[in-house]
Amino acid sequence: MSWEEILTALANHQDLSSTEVTWAMNRILTGEADISHIKKFLLALKDKGETATEVIALVEQMYEKSLPINISERAVDTVGTGGDGANTINISTTAAIITNAAGARVVKHGNRAASSKSGSADLLEALGVRIDLSGEEVAKTVAKIGIGFCFAPIFHSSMKHAALARKEMGVPTVFNILGPLSNPAKPKAAAIGVAKAELLPLISQVVAQQGKEGFIFRGDDGLDEISLSGASTVYQVSSDGVKIERFDPADIGISRSVITELSGGDAQFNAAITNEIFAGKSGAPRDAVALNAAFAIAAFKGDFHLPLQTQIANAYVMANQAIDSGAAASVLKSWVELSNEIASSR
Repeated sequence: MSWEEILTALANHQDLSSTEVTWAMNRILTGEADISHIKKFLLALKDKGETATEVIALVEQMYEKSLPINISERAVDTVGTGGDGANTINISTTAAIITNAAGARVVKHGNRAASSKSGSADLLEALGVRIDLSGEEVAKTVAKIGIGFCFAPIFHSSMKHAALARKEMGVPTVFNILGPLSNPAKPKAAAIGVAKAELLPLISQVVAQQGKEGFIFRGDDGLDEISLSGASTVYQVSSDGVKIERFDPADIGISRSVITELSGGDAQFNAAITNEIFAGKSGAPRDAVALNAAFAIAAFKGDFHLPLQTQIANAYVMANQAIDSGAAASVLKSWVELSNEIASSR
């Protein structure tokens, strides 16, 4: 096999086999591919349009080279593709803490900011959580308090070989959606926000073929979250297949809010808002994180036989109870203490 064969096939708009994608991704992740081949490969794949088979093969190579972590119990990840350009507060990361406080096991996978001012890793660091834990150490936090964070550069360090090519290209490629699909802990459930509407069916197909279940969604306003400003498109993935739904927060009595009410800043700014929410402050930021937590809670619970509105209404009650009871603040405090204790005992 050669780059010439693969690039020719893509130029002819031919879908690649798993074997061909595996060969290319292996070259990239081992540092054997030069920058020009990486750029041509990613652009040609983008031009042709990626298939679920191709994306899964890319993710499988990432898994093969990732730092190991063993979490066998059911867990959920709440994550977004990023790239919506809205610069909101860290909704999915704050929602992850609420989700855990509501009784769900959470293993979050994330990174520092790419297109916004504060990524999930930036926020957690600002809140005092240690983000530099190994697989064994993350598994320990999950076992003890039910939540953990896999910092992408630690777990998928081989992706560094593609960093320069991606930076030089300056356009989004399939690599921008691999993060939400490559959580090294391989949680069974997922709540994934998608910024680009055309990616909803692809990501849902990948999640289904990975044997996972949950919700893939996008706000009509372009947010890679469940929106408060109007309706969102939701793909429900379960053992019964993929079901496309529409969800409007008004259906379960949540007031609408404009995106600007969710405007965020740097990690310190966003961390202050997270702490205010956990302290009981009401308003659009709380509504947004509680609603997005509800989707993660519902994904973890897996009551997919119920109507979507029923699943989310039930989980939304649980999310708000987790905040009002002080459980969310307590989870964060425990996570900060435990992660720092683990890191300092190395």
